[in-house]
Amino acid sequence: MSDDFDLPPGPDAGTDSNMFRDAEGHISPLWLERLRAYLEAGRHDDVAMVMAPLHHSDVGDVLEQLDAEERVALVQALGDKFDFSALTEVDESIRLEIMEALPNADIARGVAELDNDDAVFLLEDLEQQDRDEILDALPTFERLALKRSLDFPEESAGRRMQTDFIAIPPFWTVGQVIDYLRKEKDLPDEFYQLYVVDAAYKVQGTLPLDKFLRAQRATKIDAIMNTSFELVKAEEDQEEAARTFERYDLVEVGVVDESGRLVGVLTIDDIVDVIHEEADEDIKLLAGVGDEDVSDTTVDTVKSRVPWLVVNLFTAVMVSFVIGLFGATIDQMVALAVLMPIVASMGGNAGAQTMTVTVRALAMRELDGGRLRRLIRREMVVGVVNGVIFAILIGIVTALRYGDYQLGIVIGLAMVINMIVAGTFGILVPLTLDRLKADPAIASAVFVTTITDVIGFFAFLGIAGLWFGLF
Repeated sequence: MSDDFDLPPGPDAGTDSNMFRDAEGHISPLWLERLRAYLEAGRHDDVAMVMAPLHHSDVGDVLEQLDAEERVALVQALGDKFDFSALTEVDESIRLEIMEALPNADIARGVAELDNDDAVFLLEDLEQQDRDEILDALPTFERLALKRSLDFPEESAGRRMQTDFIAIPPFWTVGQVIDYLRKEKDLPDEFYQLYVVDAAYKVQGTLPLDKFLRAQRATKIDAIMNTSFELVKAEEDQEEAARTFERYDLVEVGVVDESGRLVGVLTIDDIVDVIHEEADEDIKLLAGVGDEDVSDTTVDTVKSRVPWLVVNLFTAVMVSFVIGLFGATIDQMVALAVLMPIVASMGGNAGAQTMTVTVRALAMRELDGGRLRRLIRREMVVGVVNGVIFAILIGIVTALRYGDYQLGIVIGLAMVINMIVAGTFGILVPLTLDRLKADPAIASAVFVTTITDVIGFFAFLGIAGLWFGLF
């Protein structure tokens, strides 16, 4: 690539961060072409120029658009100017690919500049040897803080928390706190409330900034602090912590260890990420695609999907076995083979609707005793009503198509039965899996689909055989 590379006609995308996205919000091909040209030509200063205006989340989008070699080249071209926060915005496979290509010394330098929660996020998926080398290269205080967070279970509040927070004693005045905040240099860049603690760092109260800033300097902290507050245990699952935020409309909450000592804080930006991750995980599990990302390789994608496709194969064999039991019936009335998929399809879709509502309710802990009973009654009634509605519709269509009202009655009866079964098992399957301590999002779809197919075919072909005397 020539050093005289010029952009094609158009705005100079390198001088304005807005220019790097087109009208639809996508990264401009023109901007990306310019960046690739600078990378290929080794023009590191120009690379830094076009990247400088971008937010770290935008840098993450750029990394996902580049090829594997280009990603590493971009990080190396930026050197000390690369913000490792961008790696928290990319798919896991891309993040690991970049970090494996970088020297541990460079990663240690980048991690040292991050907030504790972002640093933990980058380090937790690395090989233990690489992680230890990176931690050993950090200053003592940062190293100990990161090790403490990494000791907590994966997907726990302790892994997500920031260890930088402002703790003050209850006997200080507002004026003393203001002076402390002005003089102290080692404070969080952003914070939403102050934590009032005793000598053992156990939380006595919280003080939101709006309340703090309106108080007179001579006011004692214990006179204005909130004594009713929420705390999250470090060992608690991050999804439970997210529910606490949702339930109490929180912006920030303190995290305590097993002895009740304040060890960190969770903020709303962390929780938004948790909610997104958990929702993304549940959607993928319902479809049986594991934790794959759009950037995963073909091999990784195949490995992720094959296990559940194998399970589906065995369930399909079960369904075919049921159909085989009625081979003679189908031979005598070919119309049954044409109509069978209608019954199975309607039952499967109805079951999926009920199952999705139930799995979500379980995930949100919304099914207490009263709500559970109401949900079961509602879905069974919905199954009956939907069954009758679609039984009438498909019965009329079948009777007109084949000129046989009896065939319409048979498929109508089968439709009612299968819709009731779909609604019932759409609830019972996720509930049973949840009681067995299995994730209902993982296997519910396979079981519900199998049950509705088996019962749908059995009901339809069985009723037809009895009705028309085909047995």
